[in-house]
Parts: sequence; structure tokens; C-alpha cells
Amino acid sequence: MMRLSKRVRRFGAMGLVLGCGVVLVAQNPATMFPAVRGTKFMLGAGNNLEVAAGVQILEKGGNAVDAGVASVLAASVTELDHFGLGGEMPILIKMKDKPVVVISGVGTAPALATPEFFRNRKPEPWEEKATMPPIPANGILAATVPGVFDGLMLALEKYGTMSFAQVVAPALDYTKGFPTPEILSSYIGTSKQYLELWPVSMKFFQPNGHVPAPGEIFAEPSLTRTMQQLVAAEKKARGNRVAKLEAVRNYFYRGPIARQISDFNEKNGGLIRYDDMAKFHAEIDTPRTTTYRGYEVQKPGFWTQGPVMLEALNILEGYDLKAMGHNSPKYLHTVLEAVKLAFADRDRYYGDPKFSKIPEETLLSKEYGKQRMGEIDPAKASMDSRPGAFGGPLPMAQTTRVTEGVADTTCVNAADAQGNVFSATPSGAWLPSVIAGDTGIPMGTRLQCLLVNTPTHANSLVGGKRPRVTLSPTMVLKDGKPIFAMSTPGGDNQDQAMLQVLLNLIDFGMTPQEAVEAPRFQSEHFYATFANHEFIAGKVNIEDRIPKATMDEMTKLGHKVTVSRPWSNGSAPVVIQISGGAFHGAADPRRGRYVYGR
Repeated sequence: MMRLSKRVRRFGAMGLVLGCGVVLVAQNPATMFPAVRGTKFMLGAGNNLEVAAGVQILEKGGNAVDAGVASVLAASVTELDHFGLGGEMPILIKMKDKPVVVISGVGTAPALATPEFFRNRKPEPWEEKATMPPIPANGILAATVPGVFDGLMLALEKYGTMSFAQVVAPALDYTKGFPTPEILSSYIGTSKQYLELWPVSMKFFQPNGHVPAPGEIFAEPSLTRTMQQLVAAEKKARGNRVAKLEAVRNYFYRGPIARQISDFNEKNGGLIRYDDMAKFHAEIDTPRTTTYRGYEVQKPGFWTQGPVMLEALNILEGYDLKAMGHNSPKYLHTVLEAVKLAFADRDRYYGDPKFSKIPEETLLSKEYGKQRMGEIDPAKASMDSRPGAFGGPLPMAQTTRVTEGVADTTCVNAADAQGNVFSATPSGAWLPSVIAGDTGIPMGTRLQCLLVNTPTHANSLVGGKRPRVTLSPTMVLKDGKPIFAMSTPGGDNQDQAMLQVLLNLIDFGMTPQEAVEAPRFQSEHFYATFANHEFIAGKVNIEDRIPKATMDEMTKLGHKVTVSRPWSNGSAPVVIQISGGAFHGAADPRRGRYVYGR
């Protein structure tokens, strides 16, 4: 009798079912998930419905940007555990023979959000006064202006080819009912204490009076109406495609939706007002870049944590990482110490460049990378936050209290045969979320990323400022041509996870699927982006697929090692490689990513 491998028994098999019931399986024995390849296009996202939405658009003649926008809109419907239409998103876009551009779809702090307001606020019902963060981790007070929708409209206007009605069609269809994923069911269940405070949210997430079971059809009638109204605004508008997209944008930010969001906030103790909505505009920015072993790495700017990867690569380029051996003690120690230094600079210097002078030329220079390389002790783990000394001490108090967990983020990547590439990290408005009245739009909680008690910091709270976000898509070029596009959920872990994946690809020559599945570490040696911004010196979580002897050696070097489950790393990247006229896709099995190519 033929026996199936443990991998096949656990995760299912893709193959031929014979009449006798025997399954013959063809798969790469080096990876848990099989390789995905294509020549026409490639699309990866957070679940199968999002991927299907993008594929529909590509098969109807849309380009990678059209498909990416459609997938993000589908995510705002089907992945409410991690993302909603009231959230935010940076996008990297590479059009054929054009330079990479960045779109900042990150919302701003309301004008009423002041340090004085939050210093004097009362505890929320779920908070204890002694440990509550300056800005709540959940609830309506943590909301910024929704930024993602304008980011999508800007991407579609400048780089897409289709109408809003076309790209929203799959998402609109999903609002009328889709099978509830296990993770959405779980998050709704665990959000009970928050949802009970907001009847409109309880009705939205438990429309039949109970937590929807996995597989149960989940519909969002209020979001259906909102999307239909936006489609109607486009249809009613006169002019060309751009003028019609502007009408959609205005309906959201200066029309009925903006007024509904403003009225709901004003009546329920929130801070967003109509003027905040009307003043907001997504923007096109220039990516921040570095080179690494001949590759050009592109990231969003210092209003994200994206430059952390660039700083770490500049430090690590001076080492022969391949000679150290993949995930050897020496390799892990070196990469981890470089990550610590890069995150220390993030914590000290990064913020919205519109409000502060960021020393970015220094931070991203090769000379600075060499200097920081000299600060790594090969025999001892550092225990301090060590930003570059040119800017003064870190103006934040240290604490070891663990922050309340956040639901974080999702990811969308798309590439087409014409040479266009889209990479985005949609986030925010995750469960538990407050639904803004009858709009069906969940409010975000990204305001908590801003600092209340450090007025001189680049990331201090000011009305109209973008919070420095963890969201960090990545694009890698070779001789000006796109080679890799990748993004991931994972909060503070995003850039350290993608850094390890990129090193797997470049230094160790792994396939994309091998690169995302390889065991990883996850440092907590930084000031957390969310809630109380705690600093946990030296802590690193290492998946237990790495040998115990390696863990022991890391402990001897002084790292505070926590051995975690085999597939427990908090990020799950999607990677698209473009090589030899083909697309090669990878989906991390850690958190249900999907990738499809044709």
C-alpha cells in the first residue's frame, strides 16, 4: 500500500486521484508549499478571494495596478480581521521602463488630537488607569483619517487603466456574502468585550445575533450600500476616466461618506471631523533606496519603517554571510545585531518628514553602514538601544511591560507580462474595530503609533501628521528591471522578516518558496510602535526548527532567547520573482497567504 508523506497528510496533496483512491503527488520535497509559476501574470495576497479578485481584473485586460487595487478592495471586505477600508497603505509601483514610485495612502492625525487631550483622557472601559497607554490601542479615539481609499484612487488614476466600477466589482460582490474564514470568525469571537460597547459594530459583525461560524455566509449590507454609492457617483460624473475617479474620491472625502464619518465621530466621542476628511490627500513620493551586492532595493520613506531594511543591508554588505552558514550562530548573531542598530535609528529619528528634518542622507549612506558595522561585537549581544550618536539621546522612557497585541496587516503583490509591478501593505481598521455608523467602514487605530510625551521627536503627536507606520512593501531591481516584489503582515516584525527572506534569496540562492519557509528569528529589541511603546532588551524569538545547539550558542552570546513554535514567526511574506520571462511566486504557510500565476 502506498503511504503519503507527513507533509502531504497534514497539508493536503495536489495531484491525480486514481480510481483505486491512491493519490500520486508531484511537489518540491524541499518546501511545504509547491512552487507557483506563470508567464502571463502573478498575484499574491492574504486569501483566495483577494487573489481571485485580482485575477478577474487581469483576465479582463487590466494591468498589475488595476489588479492590485481590486485585490486591496477585496481585502477590505474579506479580511476584516486584519484590514478595513478605514485603514492605511503604502504602495510601491513600477511601470514598464519607468522608475519606482511610492504612494502614501496613510491617513493623518485629526486636528483635535493633541497631547493635552490624551494626557487628560479618562480610561476606556477595558483599560486600567495604571497601565493604560497615552493613546488607546483600540476604539474610536485611536482613529486617523482613513488614508487607504485615496491611495487606491491615486494609484488607479495615475497608473491603472480601468474604472472604479470595474475594479470594485469583485469586492462589491463579496459584500453580498462570502464564506466566513476561520480567522475572521475567531477574531469576531475574541472581540466581544469591545464590540459590545458599539451596537453598530455588534450588528455589523454579528448580523444574526451570534459569531459567524467558519464557512457561514457573512454579508456586509452597509458596506454594499457605500460601495454602490461610490459606483453611482462615478457613473453620474461627466468627463474622462480621471474626472470620474476624482468624483469617486470627492464623494468619499468631501461628500456624504465624509459627513457620515464626521457625524458619527462627533456624536460618539471621536476626534475626526469633516475638515480633516476634506483636507486629506494621498501623495506620490520618491522611494528610498540602497544597493546590496549589485541589487537595487526600493522602500517607502521615513514615514514608514521601510528604511530599516536599507540600513541593515548597508551594515551586512560588509560581511561574508554565505561563508558563515545559513542560520548558524555567527550568522544569526550578526544579522540580529544589525537589525538592532537599524531599529534603534528608526526609534530615534523616523517620522513624517513634513514635520521634522530627518537625517536620511546620513542614515542611508554606505559610510554610515560601515561605521555601524564596527559597533557590532562578534562575541556579545547588545542590551541597549543604540541610535547613531549624531542626533542626541533617545527621548523615550524604557519599560518592560508587554503591549496588548494588535491584529496587524495583510499584503498584496501583482505583476503582469507588460513589465508593471504593484506591491502594497494594506493595514489598519482591524478587529476589534468601530464601524462608522451606516457606512460599513471600520475606523483605524493607527493614531496610537504617535508619541504623546516626547514633543521634540519626529514621531510626536501633531494634528495633520502621518504616524510613522510599520507598513513596508519592498521592490528589488537589477539593472533597472524588477526582480522581486514582496510585502508581509507582521507589525514591527515586517522588515526583519523580509530582510531574512531577501538574504535567503540573494546570499543563499534559495527559490522564493524556500526563502519564505526557512526558519526565522524575531527580535523584540526595539521601542514597540504600538500602544505603550515598550522596549524589551535583548529578547529574540527563534523558531525551534533551528537546532538546539544553535539556540544554546546564541544564549551564550548573551541573547535572551525564547524558543518558539516551528512556524510561529509573526510575518508571512508573499514574494514574486521575475526572471527569465517567467514569474515565480511564493506564499508563506505561516499565515494563510495565497499566490497564483498563469
